[in-house]
Amino acid sequence: MKKHFDILVAGEINPDLILRGDVAPEFGQVEKLVDSASLSIGSSSAIFACGAARLGLKVAIIGVCGDDLFGQFMLDAMKARTVDVSNVIRVPEGQTGLSVILNRGNDRAILTHSGLIDALRASDISDPLLRQTRHLHVASYYLQTNLQPGLPDLFNRAHALSLTTSLDTNWDPSEKWKGIMEILPLTEVFLPNAAEAMAITGLDDIDLAAEELARYTSVAAVKLGAEGALSMQGKLKSRTSTIPVNFVDTVGAGDSFNAGFLYGYLNGWEMDKSLRLAAVCGALSTRAAGGVAAQPTLEEALHYVS
Repeated sequence: MKKHFDILVAGEINPDLILRGDVAPEFGQVEKLVDSASLSIGSSSAIFACGAARLGLKVAIIGVCGDDLFGQFMLDAMKARTVDVSNVIRVPEGQTGLSVILNRGNDRAILTHSGLIDALRASDISDPLLRQTRHLHVASYYLQTNLQPGLPDLFNRAHALSLTTSLDTNWDPSEKWKGIMEILPLTEVFLPNAAEAMAITGLDDIDLAAEELARYTSVAAVKLGAEGALSMQGKLKSRTSTIPVNFVDTVGAGDSFNAGFLYGYLNGWEMDKSLRLAAVCGALSTRAAGGVAAQPTLEEALHYVS
């Protein structure tokens, strides 16, 4: 059966209000000025969806947002980037989540109103929808608390319908990392960063952590920031460096990395090439503020992929 979508993203939907300036917030009614402010597509799931669509994949997203200003902004912005939003669930009286990000140099502080970020449930994702796609991607596992209990069953349903699956947990605010070892054996591609990989495994060596993760999942592709990336598939290890860019902002770089890796994975590329594309996509995405403004096209990214 011909699939309508390459990737279905099951995840959170919220914008980012991004402030830039060399300031730090201070209580006591102290007002400080920033250099710029912008409202941008936020949430790992939505940024990933836009990055994958930018590379030419057919992408749909399912999540929950409010019937409010922020929800409408997100739907319009994703549609403008060719992401199918027809399955997004809108709650008339609900509030779409929002993250306020203060960027200062290479660091940032984030305040998040969760709103409906955690509202999606596995039961909201029907088999007829799964039948329309080749691959199911889940991000922000530890923020999507209502999705967590049903995720093993969802991934099993996806496999029964011939889908492959991928997961990016993002950081666990509780730092307990519960539930992840149950879902990893049902995950073809696991996409943590180095800090997450070491926290999950309890190992302080990233190579050993990647090897440990590869015992449970088919492919572990680990983001190493300025050091590039590494991946493990069974006992096969790959490494790649990053590329120099005019750095502005790291928001969403990991999600763009994920988009690049899954583009290669879904097109049957060798792991080395998929990892290189991932690292390039992550690096190029940092050239502008926000998660989506500098996401590369496939043609642009391939310029750096041998």
